[in-house]
Amino acid sequence: MNLRQLFLQHVAQTSTAPLALEIVKAEGCTLYGAAGEEWLDLIGGISVANVGHRHPAVLEAVRTQLDAYLHVMVYGEFVQSPQVRYAEALAATLPETLGSVYFTNSGAEAVEGAMKLAKRVTGRTEIVAFEDSYHGSTQGALSIIGSEYWRNAYRPLLPGVHHARYNDLSALDRISTDTACVIAETVQAEAGVLPPSKEWLQALRARCTETGTLLILDEIQAGFGRTGTLWAFEAYGVVPDVLLLGKALGGGMPLGAFIASKEHMDHFADAPVLGHITTFGGHPVCCAAGLAAFEALRREELAAGAAAKGAHFEELLRDVPGARALHRCGLWLALRFESFEHCKAVIDRCIAAGVLTDWFLFASDCLRISPPLTISEEEIRRACTVIRAAAEA
Repeated sequence: MNLRQLFLQHVAQTSTAPLALEIVKAEGCTLYGAAGEEWLDLIGGISVANVGHRHPAVLEAVRTQLDAYLHVMVYGEFVQSPQVRYAEALAATLPETLGSVYFTNSGAEAVEGAMKLAKRVTGRTEIVAFEDSYHGSTQGALSIIGSEYWRNAYRPLLPGVHHARYNDLSALDRISTDTACVIAETVQAEAGVLPPSKEWLQALRARCTETGTLLILDEIQAGFGRTGTLWAFEAYGVVPDVLLLGKALGGGMPLGAFIASKEHMDHFADAPVLGHITTFGGHPVCCAAGLAAFEALRREELAAGAAAKGAHFEELLRDVPGARALHRCGLWLALRFESFEHCKAVIDRCIAAGVLTDWFLFASDCLRISPPLTISEEEIRRACTVIRAAAEA
């Protein structure tokens, strides 16, 4: 059997129709196939490759760490410089109340840790999340996912979870002194790149403060310059009690984190001791890669350039045949068509023409554009030319 057949037989599948592209190399904004194909990558591993695939600084950091040590001890017991230096670098860019970093293996694990932290800090159990929100696929994260279609297959899930309408001021009445935490995406990702109004997010912050509820903002996709600022919440004049990170955090390596105050995070250290533990969370190689990517992101001012590049996409994709709307936040766009079938046909034609894109979990009628922030103006023009041709076909 060839590799594709072995993939279908031995690698657990997540859909009945995987793309099954055989990738042999990735560099910058380009993926290379086994038969010599090339695809301009507009997915970026779902907002993972913000500094591009195989950034030289990331590769060098990985090689250096490989020569030092790999896994040596479960998380939190040894002083491991990649973890310490990366936590320090993240905290230096965040408000003082977000100074303690807990590294995990993934964004979903960060969600799980944050929910546990909120229960410990507040002594409450109720959680408020939002419709059309995505926070991961573990059972706890699935409990707060904003779609009954995905929740229903795995019930019973966590009790005490309530879903409200995102960006709706009346929904804030659901938050009370019984609520441990509210979990919201700063910008809704899988709903098709939907930012809230500044008024709403500030009102959400005020309601959480009023009721003693922790505000957890999920920037697993929105973070690291994707929206045009380093952290998406910066544009709204609010500060969360807990920040969730993943995706681009590891520079292409698996890494997640939840960040809170030291006062809050210390609840995990006692009663019980080891209140939240992980074996491989914050793996030294992943932290070394992530720190190198984070430093490159800031050094190359990629966040500052995201808005202009996103605006260029928007300009070139204005009035695409068959498109009904275009949502954008920084270098993150969703091109909406009349149906999933129409969108999928455009996506398939794009892939056949050498531009890789896909759709959104809760907005299957939208074509995803979340390329590496390093994408060039020439690559943007080429991508838009292909998208327009695919839509016109």
